[in-house]
Amino acid sequence: MATSPEIYFELVELSGHVIAKGAWSTTLLAECLYQSAHLAKPGRRCRLLQGTWEITPSTPLAALDLRLGTCIQVVWLSSSAADRRSHGHAFVAIKADGSVVTWGNAVYGANSSAVALLLTEGVVQVCGTQGAFAAIKANGSVVTWGSDDHGGNSSAVAPLLTEGVVQVHGNTCAFAAVKANGSIVTWGNAVNNANFSTSSTWVPLLTEDIVQVCGTNFAFAAIRANGSVVTWGCDDHGGNSSAVAALLTEDVVQVCGTNCAFAAIKANGSVVTWGDAGDGGNSSAVAALLTEGVIQVCGTSSAFAAIKANGSVVTWGDVDNGGNSSSVAALLTEGVIQVCGTSSAFAAIKANGSVVTWGDAGDGGNSSAVAALLTEDVVQVSGTNSAFAAIKANGSVVTWGRDDHGGNSSAVAPLLTEGVVQVHGNSFAFAAIKTSGSVVTWGIAGYGGNSSAVALLLTEGVVQVY
Repeated sequence: MATSPEIYFELVELSGHVIAKGAWSTTLLAECLYQSAHLAKPGRRCRLLQGTWEITPSTPLAALDLRLGTCIQVVWLSSSAADRRSHGHAFVAIKADGSVVTWGNAVYGANSSAVALLLTEGVVQVCGTQGAFAAIKANGSVVTWGSDDHGGNSSAVAPLLTEGVVQVHGNTCAFAAVKANGSIVTWGNAVNNANFSTSSTWVPLLTEDIVQVCGTNFAFAAIRANGSVVTWGCDDHGGNSSAVAALLTEDVVQVCGTNCAFAAIKANGSVVTWGDAGDGGNSSAVAALLTEGVIQVCGTSSAFAAIKANGSVVTWGDVDNGGNSSSVAALLTEGVIQVCGTSSAFAAIKANGSVVTWGDAGDGGNSSAVAALLTEDVVQVSGTNSAFAAIKANGSVVTWGRDDHGGNSSAVAPLLTEGVVQVHGNSFAFAAIKTSGSVVTWGIAGYGGNSSAVALLLTEGVVQVY
């Protein structure tokens, strides 16, 4: 019996690291490549690019242009577990056809009418600041809208955003885009030094080899392919890393931020911190616990929580905002697989599907009101500023924390009993995607909790919400 021809591919991260390689039948769809990528980093979402062109899961392998080579670039997208919560005051939904729907606070990004014609197709990723959004299209171009002071106006760098962009990250009021050649493009509010000038001595370090960018409120940190870190922005928000520079010259694999501090994980599992001491920049009190074995770091507004390979959790920073986990310490010695933060509290999912919370009680640190629903089967937790939402294995959602920030979902409770596959929180509201591709929202109405104005566009086909 004749066998179908095969194509050899290598899946390569921006750093140059090959995460998978092999031969796949030409009869398959690119979904098989996505599955191979996800084996390398379970739970993380990614984009696959051939040159600057997007490969979707439904792309036939036979349709790929082998003249562009057999190297497929893997771009890892934000993970709700690993990255800091959204600053946003609005929501953006991407539909299966690549079009975009926006709602929430009109001044802060909900009104995309000025660029509507550019958002009817081809959008593959969206990132936000507090008051603006940036969308990456399949051809590598970027479209921005929202408050000018928060990065909604990218005209000053427009010629640099017409192609080749593979990743965008936003802090409170500025964006940083990584291009396929490893260079960085920034725009937004420069008053807080969120941008960099050509006179800066370290600008040459941002012209190539950048593989990841992370932000605090008013600073950025970029990881280069050699594992070194470059920082810029407000000194007291982590823009100045000179105090730990010797520790950031190699082997950094992840960076996470609070409002004013950064934490970097190195390849040996150790952690380096800098920025405002009270916001997690000083980890000396737990230094002995951060010398090895750390696999993930998450932040609230002013504290960090690190998961170690043995499933234990280490916390530091503002004691009132999650930096002190002593009240639940016995529950955090093993089995933790994910941690998520609001502005002042943490929620940890354990391997048995139970949830442990600590930090400011009113902002989600106290989950006693729903404790009976959090003893098993929780698969994902996300947060707003002051509330959490947990998805259970049966597709139902449990919420707690400040009522008007999404902690009370009673108004939409019948819609959250089954079928929910993803929940995203901005500052003050939640949006849940169901298996039907419809969206359910709750929280402060003017910040995205009420999506009635665009309800007809959210009944089907939604694949991602930001």
